[in-house]
Amino acid sequence: MTRWPVVMSVAIELALRGIALAADPRFPDWPCNQVKVPEISVAAVWAGPSIDDVGNAWEDDATIKDLVARLAARRTPLDDAQKAISHAITGTEAERQKKAKLIFAGLFKTLNHERSEVMQGIERYFRKQKEFSGQIRSTMLQLRELQDLPHPDQSRVDELTNRVEWDTRIFEERRKTMNFVCEVPVLIEQRLFALARAIQQSLE
Repeated sequence: MTRWPVVMSVAIELALRGIALAADPRFPDWPCNQVKVPEISVAAVWAGPSIDDVGNAWEDDATIKDLVARLAARRTPLDDAQKAISHAITGTEAERQKKAKLIFAGLFKTLNHERSEVMQGIERYFRKQKEFSGQIRSTMLQLRELQDLPHPDQSRVDELTNRVEWDTRIFEERRKTMNFVCEVPVLIEQRLFALARAIQQSLE
């Protein structure tokens, strides 16, 4: 009678448990090693003039709005974005300060929102992974119960064995993808910080 390999069974159980152990206990659906900070604070990335009086005024200036979209896009190389900032923030000191505040306010809102959406997507993905791990455990339980019968249906044993192997392979690939996606919020933070620094330097 074919038995599910003990080593394989233990390895799968450890992998399935690992998905729960990775979560921050304060945020049960957050799987990343990085501490979850729901929103970036202005003070964490900006040491320039206050933007409290800016609001959404940056959206009313078509040139600024287009520039913010270009700067925020990760497909725009950071060097190019920094050069675009220095070229945009010109004029008198008052004009430069106004442009700087508008550009930063736009970037802060845009990238903070993008980061929040990415984090929500990660949590949705993680919840699906937990559901999938439950399905794999259920199939493994069926397989073990079937194997414990005096005369198990070998074709059914093979079917369940193949399903567990295939689902476990998919589970592991998704886990690797999650590790990569967990870096995205960090990259967005780093980009916002770098762009804010470039804006501040343009005022010096």
